[in-house]
Order: sequence, then C-alpha cells, then structure tokens
Amino acid sequence: MTSSPFTAPSTPAAEDPRDAQPQYVLPLVVRLEKADPPARTDALETSARAVLTLLADPRVTEPEGEWAERVAAWEDARIRKVVRRARGGEWRKANELPGITVTGRQAEVRVYPPIPLDGWPKDLAKLQVSGTDLDDPEGREPAPVADGAPVLWLNPELEMSAGKTMAQTGHAAQLAWWRLDDTERRAWAGAGFPLIVRTAPKDAWPDLTSGHLPVVRDAGFTEIAPGSCTVVADHPALRV
Repeated sequence: MTSSPFTAPSTPAAEDPRDAQPQYVLPLVVRLEKADPPARTDALETSARAVLTLLADPRVTEPEGEWAERVAAWEDARIRKVVRRARGGEWRKANELPGITVTGRQAEVRVYPPIPLDGWPKDLAKLQVSGTDLDDPEGREPAPVADGAPVLWLNPELEMSAGKTMAQTGHAAQLAWWRLDDTERRAWAGAGFPLIVRTAPKDAWPDLTSGHLPVVRDAGFTEIAPGSCTVVADHPALRV
C-alpha cells in the first residue's frame, strides 16, 4: 500500500501518490425492485457484509486466486467503491457476471472483483447510480444495538444517498478487516460477518472519531466535501 488506510492523506488530493497507480473500482449492485425495496439500514448492512465476503473469499486470499491480483491493484490506489441499482432483467443479467451475492433480511447486494475505472462491463455500466433513496419504514426500524456487536457508526451531521452510504459502510467494514489479525478475521467470517449500522448520537461522534477506531474519510468525488468523516468502524476486537 502506498499510504495508510487509517488516516487521511497528508498531501493534497492532487499530489497523492496513490493517484499515480492504475485506478480500479469495486462495483456493487443493489437489487431495488419498485414494488418492495429493502429497508435502508438492511441495505447498508448487506453492502458492508458483501465487501467483507469478497475480501475473505479464497479467490482473493489465496496467492494464486483469480481475483487476488486485481484486489491488490485496487488496494494500492484509491479504494473506490460504486453502488448501482438493478431490478428485474437487469438484476438477472448482473448475476450472470462473476461476483458474489449477499443477502440481508430482505436486501440483496452483489459485489464484483475490482475493475479498471473506465472498464465497466456493459451490463453494469448501463445501471444507474442515482435513485437509491431508501428509508426504514414503520415495522422495519433498526433494532437496539446489542452488546458486543460490531457497529458501523454513521456521521449524524451528514446527509448522503443510500447508494453513497452503502459504499461508505463497505469501506468502513474493510478498514476494520484490515485492522484485525488472522484469528479475529476467521472468527468474524465464520460467524457470517455479523454487524449493524446505526447513526451515532451527536454527542458521541467526537469521541468516536478522535480515538483509535478506523474512520472513513471520503475523497470527496461525489455528494460530500473531501476529507469528510463518514463512518467509524467499531469492532469489539479493536477496543481491546
């Protein structure tokens, strides 16, 4: 890696050495049927688990894994993730491309190995990024935070689309994964990557971002200002 994934770059974005590397993006596609879309929190949690599932896949972790080289190249540059939406026939075609589909309570998210920034397969390139406005309807509100659960805390002061936030929770999960040792990773993967996403209480956010927990600082390509702190990854193993 050319810079630490846990701190903001010390040089301006235009001078960041990661920009000299070939640029890749991790595609994620969320199934968004008109009649019955998933709840927002379900989609955010499923996106995070999808990223973790890919990172733990033998096709990535084995030295000769078919996706290992692409993931390494992606991690050596800017860690870009883009979420697109699909329904009906679009979703069926998206599932025909090599990737992994992860399901939540209702949400379905398919993650693909990284691709060059300008190398989107046509069946993914035509999918829209906008229009991922989801909410948590009555009856599907998030449950209280369970003791000892890995939590991805959202910045209470920022407003982002569901698609943008899905990319951010995926990135936060990835930062937590990088900080865990092999034993902790195996335990998390073996349990099915349990995690929850919640908006942090406003009075708790300063402490969450000033400690030793991984913090996502957005590059500012879309929706929010560069350097914005978006999500904190609070895994129990990181508090020891």
